[in-house]
Amino acid sequence: MGNILGRVLRLSTFGESHGPAVGCIVDGLPYGLPVDLADIQKDLDRRRPGQNKLVTQRKEPDQIEILSGVFGGCATGTPLALMVRNTDQRSGDYSEMEKAYRPSHADLAYDLKYGFRDHRGGGRSSVRESIARVAAGALAKRLLREVAGTSVLAWVESVEEVGSQVDPDSVTEEAIEASLVRCPDPVASKAMEEAILRARGDGDSVGGVVRLRVVRPPVGLGEPVFDRLEAELSKAMLSIPASKGFEIGSGFAGTRLRGSVHNDPLVPGTPHPTLTSNRSGGIQGGISVGSPIDARIAFKPVATIASAQTTVDRDGNAVQLAARGRHDPCVVARAVPIVEAMAALVLADAFLLQRARSGLFTPPPHEVAP
Repeated sequence: MGNILGRVLRLSTFGESHGPAVGCIVDGLPYGLPVDLADIQKDLDRRRPGQNKLVTQRKEPDQIEILSGVFGGCATGTPLALMVRNTDQRSGDYSEMEKAYRPSHADLAYDLKYGFRDHRGGGRSSVRESIARVAAGALAKRLLREVAGTSVLAWVESVEEVGSQVDPDSVTEEAIEASLVRCPDPVASKAMEEAILRARGDGDSVGGVVRLRVVRPPVGLGEPVFDRLEAELSKAMLSIPASKGFEIGSGFAGTRLRGSVHNDPLVPGTPHPTLTSNRSGGIQGGISVGSPIDARIAFKPVATIASAQTTVDRDGNAVQLAARGRHDPCVVARAVPIVEAMAALVLADAFLLQRARSGLFTPPPHEVAP
């Protein structure tokens, strides 16, 4: 019921923000894949709260535990269970939210759907659930590296009105991680930090855009007609809390071009033709063609802010709500590893599905009717 992602590589997540733990079960991971705790912990450390002055100051070590599915440092092919225990909860900070709805948060929606909700930190709607996605995504990234040399990178492209100018082909993980806001443009990074700190000082929040780039993706991923690869990526990205938009390749800007300009020319290549431009974002007809997969994901300003807002309570009374607690003034820096994880999970699942159907028979030669 909405808690499972994938068809061959299946991810199921569990847990709430202020429960004992959060985690996941990953089923369908190929046996023999090396599983390195340090790999998983590295990405969790990039996502965790309290890592610098720009994010929520909740102090969680987010230490990963493997409960099953690994032996001798490799996946056994059986369900692999991962868990992170919650250690720094302050549920009392959310007492006002037990009845008052935060504007633009999931509070009202959960009450409308279920008739009650876990108000402590947002319960299941909290971004803390994304721990499970990042942990599973580290496994998916390892799989893609091992089988195809695929690199999955994301970085912050803009915050509020501050944009960056970088050559996407030159961006490295080192340059991304050298920035507190995870923007590889040093000048823009500093301006973004200042914008985030101004918003925090005002008791407010700001949004931004995360850029995704997948280099050397396997070809042939994606299923006609309803499971096109960009559709699967879009669903995965828009499932991330606070995400509000997804575009691939030229996106909305492509609507201002003519087809003669927008089309990506084909040239001979080995082992298949290549593109001289990439306005399609590496996906044509819903299927990957080997060019880098290039996308952008928009994240709204965080709904939970310290400034007083007019809202209503569960009894329908108008009230003022100024949120207490430790909240992100901007989510984009911590969203970067989540975006990478979701992209890797979608691509790894599509790769395993494609591998399962290929290689048994040789198609007949193409024939053109007279």
